Amino acid sequence: MINIFEVNETNKMIEQEMLDVRTITLGISLLDCCDADLDRLNEKIYEKITRVAKNLVSTGRDIELEFGIPIVNKRISVTPIALVGGQACKSPEDFVTIAKTLDRAAKDMGVNFLGGYSALVSKGMTPADENLIRSIPEALAATERVCSSVNIGSTRTGINMDAVKLMGEIILETAAATKDSGSFGCAKLVVFCNAPDDNPFMAGAFHGVTEADAVVNVGVSGPGVVKRALESVRGQSFEILCETVKRTAFKVTRVGQLVAQEASERLGVPFGIVDLSLAPTPAVGDSVAGILEEMGLESVGAPGTTAALALLNDQVKKGGVMASSFVGGLSGAFIPVSEDQGMIDAVLRGALTLEKLEAMTCVCSVGLDMIAIPGNTPATTISGVIADEAAIGMINQKTTAVRLIPAYGKDVGDIVEFGGLWGYAPVQPINRFSCEAFVNRGGRIPAPIHSFKN
Repeated sequence: MINIFEVNETNKMIEQEMLDVRTITLGISLLDCCDADLDRLNEKIYEKITRVAKNLVSTGRDIELEFGIPIVNKRISVTPIALVGGQACKSPEDFVTIAKTLDRAAKDMGVNFLGGYSALVSKGMTPADENLIRSIPEALAATERVCSSVNIGSTRTGINMDAVKLMGEIILETAAATKDSGSFGCAKLVVFCNAPDDNPFMAGAFHGVTEADAVVNVGVSGPGVVKRALESVRGQSFEILCETVKRTAFKVTRVGQLVAQEASERLGVPFGIVDLSLAPTPAVGDSVAGILEEMGLESVGAPGTTAALALLNDQVKKGGVMASSFVGGLSGAFIPVSEDQGMIDAVLRGALTLEKLEAMTCVCSVGLDMIAIPGNTPATTISGVIADEAAIGMINQKTTAVRLIPAYGKDVGDIVEFGGLWGYAPVQPINRFSCEAFVNRGGRIPAPIHSFKN
């Protein structure tokens, strides 16, 4: 049981070290909304979301006030819409109507974001999958709070290179469709390999088909807490370093467990998982890069960066697992460029390149995240980057993802502003040698041999 003593123990972390519950995410199944009539489908989707989520925001606020724990976002995730809309939607334009319905429901419920405008195509695409994917640029341009994701590969199935090629084109189209906002639509679009179906973090959240009708997931974040803890053991051995990270992760996860239990009980919805992910913000002191530099690196990107990140990710997971029986999602360390002031500074000083970031994704929780690249980057080059990242995930049996932002009309050295938790990003150079002939082969990269375990 979690008691008020444990909550009081975290007061210093909350007040001085930027500990927060990043999100309460209510997952809602829309499978029972399926209908062959598009208008009726949209009505059912709106009714289900607004009925199940009507108390989400007020419950989050009540918990904040009662326990003094900041809950930054209240969010909703839904069943991948390609599955829900397959019967009624015969064109990309039909799917856009669902995106607008989701956006209206999110606004009326007062949530920050709604995830699940998604397709799962790791082995192949149905007509509904392809129509949804082709609708993404218009859907993200026409909505404010809807987030989209596409899972294009897995360790079990291999990589769907037809989907990889298509997603390179879709990302460029989304950048152009949202050019007036710094190509912000791309910030709401994630391409996954091995996507978890219990992820509360946007933009990649969706409610998995194996989940209950509704479930509460909580995402906790505390890079500032970890950095402050490491300051007290500066110069000491790796054993002490690891123990410090693990103990801190334990305490942070206990806060998430408390919030999750309270939200579950008050909403009358089952508790799913706590995701302890060190997700940074642009605020000074709330940086994963700052943690790595506190370990002894002159700058993120220096030799030793990948080893330091591997240590951090592993100890965060170990601490989290000891604090809750239901740790899930992506739990570990995120390395988004635009959302982490330390990462931005490292890019600007020339210490951190796209290639080094790719190497770091071998040991972090997600992948190439919130990275701005020149707007004139070819679609096949973007597809090649997606394929590289998917291969890392497939071979290593881990989740990887790509959230690239080809900033329309911008080139290397320019800055793209997003604002809020999204931050800003310097446009980074990308390898200009072509992979067009490789991407255009079509078909599927087969699963690795260890995929046959069962």
